[in-house]
Amino acid sequence: MTTQITILGLGQIGASIGLALKESKSPIHRVGHDKNLGLEKAALSLGVVDDISKIPQAVRGADIVLLCLPLAEMRETLKKIGPHLKENSVVMDTAPIKSGTINWVKEFIPQGRFYLGLVPSLASDSFASSETGLNAARPDLFKQTIMVVDAPPGTPLEVEQLAVDLAKLLGAKAMLTDIVESDGLMTSVHLLPQLTAAALLDVTIDGSGWMDARKLAGRPFAGVTGGLAYYDDPASLKEAVLASRFSVVHALDLLMVSLKGLRDDIEKGDEKSVAERLDNAFASRERWLDERAAAEWLKEGGDVMEAPDTGTQLRQILFGSNAFDRNKGKNKKKK
Repeated sequence: MTTQITILGLGQIGASIGLALKESKSPIHRVGHDKNLGLEKAALSLGVVDDISKIPQAVRGADIVLLCLPLAEMRETLKKIGPHLKENSVVMDTAPIKSGTINWVKEFIPQGRFYLGLVPSLASDSFASSETGLNAARPDLFKQTIMVVDAPPGTPLEVEQLAVDLAKLLGAKAMLTDIVESDGLMTSVHLLPQLTAAALLDVTIDGSGWMDARKLAGRPFAGVTGGLAYYDDPASLKEAVLASRFSVVHALDLLMVSLKGLRDDIEKGDEKSVAERLDNAFASRERWLDERAAAEWLKEGGDVMEAPDTGTQLRQILFGSNAFDRNKGKNKKKK
């Protein structure tokens, strides 16, 4: 029996998922949709999906619906697809912040359907690429990475396991968290860099001397401000920071404390302290890149959950006669 997975959004994340599922050789029928018709056709020709379809047809027969969309498009999309989701289907999204999405899920997804949040991380050898969208898609984008799985309270364990199985099919290892923890982590490593880029642009491009400085700005400036170029669009970044505003404010406060300390050491001419701060920053970055490439944490246990053998697992979960029976307490995750 074939499982239908519908992918809404065929940019880098959605297309890479489609390509990875193809390479898995699993009995999965991949249906794709993107509001950009040209992108749909290109994705189909590249083998990202097996078919393309419009909403609502794309989701009507889907066992799993993957929302690989900007956060700014999430609410409207959930509203459109909600009435057309079949019983026991599972909706997953790949947006970095979930606090707002979970409220929209409660509003638009009917009972008898399930939601899980996914936060994929990308292979470390993709960091240097400036490609975006479909051009940046690759089947091994998630290989040897961690994929966060956010399960709302009360989610059946079988539904959680479905996400773990999917992560393994993509080459990743699932890390089970809750939305608060996940959003806190992504605030530090996803939102804060983009807000830092926005602040740098604010104080430079509109500042005195920019007309000449723009002629000299190079790789350091492009690198730091690149946080705004390759990730969230402005509308989605706004949604994310406001949905997770308490975590964001805390992260910004910590950043400002660090900047204030560096500023004060420079003002005092404290050569030793400035050197220690910069040496530590350089060493910390190199250590992180080495650790990210080695991915030794994939061998660890704890909160990282190893998936069982796949193959029949997806079908057993999706089509088991009582896998999603909400009245069976043994299938529920403890709150």
